[in-house]
Amino acid sequence: MSPQALEHCDLLIIGTGPAGLAAALAAAPSGARIVMVDDNPAPGGQIWRDGPGVNLPPAAVDRRAALARHANVRILSGTRLVAVLAPQQVLLEDATRGWRLQYGTGIVCTGARELLLPFPGWTLPGVTGAGGLQALIKGGLPVRGERIVVAGSGPLLLAVAATAQAAGATVLRVAEQASWGAVAGFAAALWRWPAKAVQGLGLLHPGYRTSSHVLSVAGQDRVESVRLRQGAHTVDLACDRVACGFGLIPNTHIGQALGCALTEHHAIAVDVWQATSVPGHYAAGECTGFGGSEKALVQGAIAGHAAVGERAQAQALWPERQRWEAFAVQLHRHFALQPQLKTLATPDTLVCRCEDVTLGQLAGCQSWTEAKLHTRCGMGACQGRVCGAAAQHLWGWTPPAPRMPITPTRIGTLVNTGSGSVQP
Repeated sequence: MSPQALEHCDLLIIGTGPAGLAAALAAAPSGARIVMVDDNPAPGGQIWRDGPGVNLPPAAVDRRAALARHANVRILSGTRLVAVLAPQQVLLEDATRGWRLQYGTGIVCTGARELLLPFPGWTLPGVTGAGGLQALIKGGLPVRGERIVVAGSGPLLLAVAATAQAAGATVLRVAEQASWGAVAGFAAALWRWPAKAVQGLGLLHPGYRTSSHVLSVAGQDRVESVRLRQGAHTVDLACDRVACGFGLIPNTHIGQALGCALTEHHAIAVDVWQATSVPGHYAAGECTGFGGSEKALVQGAIAGHAAVGERAQAQALWPERQRWEAFAVQLHRHFALQPQLKTLATPDTLVCRCEDVTLGQLAGCQSWTEAKLHTRCGMGACQGRVCGAAAQHLWGWTPPAPRMPITPTRIGTLVNTGSGSVQP
């Protein structure tokens, strides 16, 4: 069997969310041969996810249309970067083939994922992440007539509630773990970002409660009820579905595989040009720290201009980036997770869903490596992306850098890599 053909491009953009789209649009007029890779079926990332009945915002529609006018941009949707073979050479895979791509410059725009913390009942069918539920509804999940409780932290909760209600669900409660004072302080600061203030007013929900968080979910074969802490009181609500998300954590696994250094907040470290620690590689969007689509868009544009040598255009965007970085600071400050969220799980609560590892089994472990050796925690299908993030939050364990292949991959793709080699 002959090795896969080696394809080439000038600029590889990994991720087609707001940051990736902005990076491509900034770089495209240069004439550079650009390849964009994303495992989603269409450009837009999580925030602009397309699906049955979804009305994409004008910002997403306009950028898609603008990108389609550039013949030098090739978008590979439904495609995964599965391994780094050599400097500036990666292994890609879609539904039908695997192949190698050599590129001159790279921009990592891999976004973020939800932080899911374990609590009794969190593995019951009907419990999802908050953003996960939003993505499922956009993908066609029927929720009409269902009673839903949304819990966790951050403005995303209100957006999820609005999506569920628009799909015909009844949202009983939006439980925000931050205090009323913290939420009020965030709202008071929004005069600096008027559009965000208007957006927030439009998402207000009568069931919104502060100083409230999930304690447990109960049910036989699926969700039947949820128990919430509401201030000093406990509240039980009968419901059909619980969506619970405790904020976002940067997706850094591809950046780490490329050799990019991380910050103390476990995001990809970048300089003023959005350049990473690896020469020829930039990063933008929530893989560098979350702060909303506006921040991702301006970071992506800076990275795109810088990647093709347009430093003046990139520098002209620095004030706009600073404005949205200030918004991100407010998000982090006012929606910081409360310490009691580290005590939700009981000894028999599963922490690693893939390998059925409980909190009690992890009690004697002192590190992520020790946990893997003694319990197989993190060795299942998700490769620690869920339990690893939870363990990092609960105990400060730092998961090791990802090994190749980065994601589950067909054997035919791995054994036929040509001159490159996939190192374990």
